Amino acid sequence: MSASIEPRSVVTRFAPSPTGFLHIGGARTALFNWLFARHHGGKFLLRIEDTDKARSTQAAIDAILDGMRWLGLDWDGDAYFQSRFAERHAAVAHEMLANGHAYRCYMTQEELAAQRAAAQAERRPFKVNSVWRDCAPDAPSPDAPYVVRLKAEHEGETVIEDAVQGRVTVQNAELDDMILLRSDGTPTYMLAVVVDDHDMGVTHVIRGDDHLNNAFRQLGIIRAMGWPEPVYAHVPLIHGQDGAKMSKRHGAIGVDNYRDELGILPEALSNYLLRLGWGHGDDEIIAREDAVKWFDLAHVGRSPSRFDIKKLENLNGHYIREADDARLADIAAPDIAKLVGRPLTEADRDLLTRAMPELKPRAKSLGEIAEGATFLFKTRPLDLDERAAALLEGEAADLLALVHAALSALPEWTGEATEQAVRGVSESAGVKLGQVAQPLRAALTGRATSPGIFDVLVLLGRDESLARIAERANL
Repeated sequence: MSASIEPRSVVTRFAPSPTGFLHIGGARTALFNWLFARHHGGKFLLRIEDTDKARSTQAAIDAILDGMRWLGLDWDGDAYFQSRFAERHAAVAHEMLANGHAYRCYMTQEELAAQRAAAQAERRPFKVNSVWRDCAPDAPSPDAPYVVRLKAEHEGETVIEDAVQGRVTVQNAELDDMILLRSDGTPTYMLAVVVDDHDMGVTHVIRGDDHLNNAFRQLGIIRAMGWPEPVYAHVPLIHGQDGAKMSKRHGAIGVDNYRDELGILPEALSNYLLRLGWGHGDDEIIAREDAVKWFDLAHVGRSPSRFDIKKLENLNGHYIREADDARLADIAAPDIAKLVGRPLTEADRDLLTRAMPELKPRAKSLGEIAEGATFLFKTRPLDLDERAAALLEGEAADLLALVHAALSALPEWTGEATEQAVRGVSESAGVKLGQVAQPLRAALTGRATSPGIFDVLVLLGRDESLARIAERANL
């Protein structure tokens, strides 16, 4: 692949429509474009295709930009807004009119409907057959509305050597004379995309394979204008775990949902998206710098990838364990504040950072970290979950009273010292350590599961630990 890109420096682009969030498929397309450009020392451009004014929103634009930044996909130069170049798009259509590669079509809606009905009756694909294609461009009347259509090639075939799909051929007889300018003079999406890619200097068009058919139609414009043809790379779409087209039930939600609701780290999502359709041997954990070094189009698969939320969560668990404790504390703090009903102080954040080595080994999401850390910041009396309440029944209060006495006598408050004291209680009481540790955990955290109980004692400190134990020991 490298040899084929030597003549021109690489320029890729990501071109989302701002009609909604940055979805998971779009994020992977952006990532592949970014990695390819960075691998070759080229440029990665961002184009906002906002020509559909009725559906494009500033909120969607903001969500796309925010998602890109969160994933660390920086673009070169300013974002390019397609709607600002409508006059340029139209000028190209008029140039094609002048050089005979486009024509004014005055067909009425009734005539189009009649052709469509005939095609349906004959059970053949509908294709516009305009009488205006090869006749003099005289209007039927001075004010008759018209569209500008591409005069597509109808003989022979068009071949694309796709960098992912391989050689793909379409008979030109299947290609239609698509509209370039609507009757109100505004350019269509198909025209705007081609003009923008040319004007932006895009050398490689890497996008979903649902655009493969568009490539053959867009090539008609490129060749009519005598422009350089980009290298096409059409990546198979992402499917759900069941093999069906990706939907919300499979995880087809916005990147912001993965961050804000599912507690996924950006490096975990990036790594997972990278492995959806591309591979480097058996490597599963791939750092960003290695991804830039290794990424190519030759190893993008031709079959749809299957999205597995469990694999993403497992990968997220790995990156949580590797993450800096202070960073995790900063990310988790707002969610913990919501759970405990108050903002965290600087002292709370310091405690959360110190607790992170005990909180993160079990967590697969930032939400689990937040949930697991709430016991540190709740005020007495602690709410008990059902299992914790059960652990505090029977003789638990008597055992906790013994633990309280043993811990109160300690000259120093360390993990080793507290463990010796609790073990001493279990031995003197003639019970297993778990019979003491389980009600102790419930008293300290309000839950039946938590980080190691001696780590909990150290994190809470002497005064808070003894106060919580005393409350459940009825002292």
